[in-house]
Formats: sequence, structure tokens, C-alpha cells
Amino acid sequence: MYICFKGMKRRAAIEEPDDWPSLTLTPRAGLVEGTIVIIDLDRFGEFVRERGLSEYSPNDVTGLLSRLVEDLARRWGGVILYGLDWERGTEEAVVEIPGVEASELAGDLLRIAREVCEEGASVTIVAVTGLVGAGRPVGRREAYRGSPDRVRALRLLRRLKRRGGGVVYVDGSEFKACSSGARL
Repeated sequence: MYICFKGMKRRAAIEEPDDWPSLTLTPRAGLVEGTIVIIDLDRFGEFVRERGLSEYSPNDVTGLLSRLVEDLARRWGGVILYGLDWERGTEEAVVEIPGVEASELAGDLLRIAREVCEEGASVTIVAVTGLVGAGRPVGRREAYRGSPDRVRALRLLRRLKRRGGGVVYVDGSEFKACSSGARL
């Protein structure tokens, strides 16, 4: 194997032991096992209209969700790919957490759902284990469709929302987000 360092005029040969695994660089290089989390408030437009709130400034629910998403990312060492918005409030968010299986997050995700429910809103949360770490996306589309595992999580979210939402989905297990069933 040859390595060329910046400023070197010629390559330096480095011996490679026979027992080293061969490295193949692919477009997936840099990805690690982790968890993709997508959080989305259910029927947010209805919620805002019924309460007479502005969609363009934080309210109790979107401000709370902003704080909870940031806390989740900080606690687990995650990267917020999309959605955290302190100026308008967070309605939806995509977070990738490397090195953590979705099942480890179940308690925190249920807590997020319950706190949102206490504010009178409903939320759907999907957490799936997959490959994460491809870098920060440049927009909403790439945040949701930047990897096959994000696409899978988005499909699950849409399916759960069509069925009424208010669910926390963690790698195949569904939990009711609001125990009282209180939704809009």
C-alpha cells in the first residue's frame, strides 16, 4: 500500500500485514450502525387553527418539541439532520444517532410523546436501526431520502400517520403515545 502525505514529493511504501482486512471504499464508506429517529406532530395545521396560534412562531407544543429534540440529540450524541427551528418552533425533526440501537431509545421517545400529549397535541415517532453518518443534508428532501434507512423510516411514519398517528414505533414494536387517547 502506498501513502502520500501532503507536501511529500513521492509516495512512501508501507508494508501491509497479510492478516489485515482489505479495505474497499464504497459510497457507503463512513456509515456506521445507528438509529434514525423521525418525529412529527400529528395534524399540526388543525391544532394551530383550533387554538388560534401562529404557524410561524413558536407555541407551547413546538417550543417544547424543539427542546425535547435537542435534549435527545445531546443525551445520545445524535445529529439533528432536519427540523430543529427555534424561531418558528419544531413541527418535525430527523435525528441520526450513531452507535445506538433503537430499542435503547424507547424510554426517551415515549417520554417525548407523553410530554407532547400533556400539552394537548399528538405526535408520531419512528425509530429504526440502520446505517447513519453520511453527513449533514442540504435540505428537507435529502434529510428524508438521503439513505435507504431514512426512506424506510419515512415510509413507516407515513403508514402510521395514515392509521391515525399518536404512536411511537421502535424497530417493529408500537407503543401508544397518549395513554388517555387524547388527540385532536
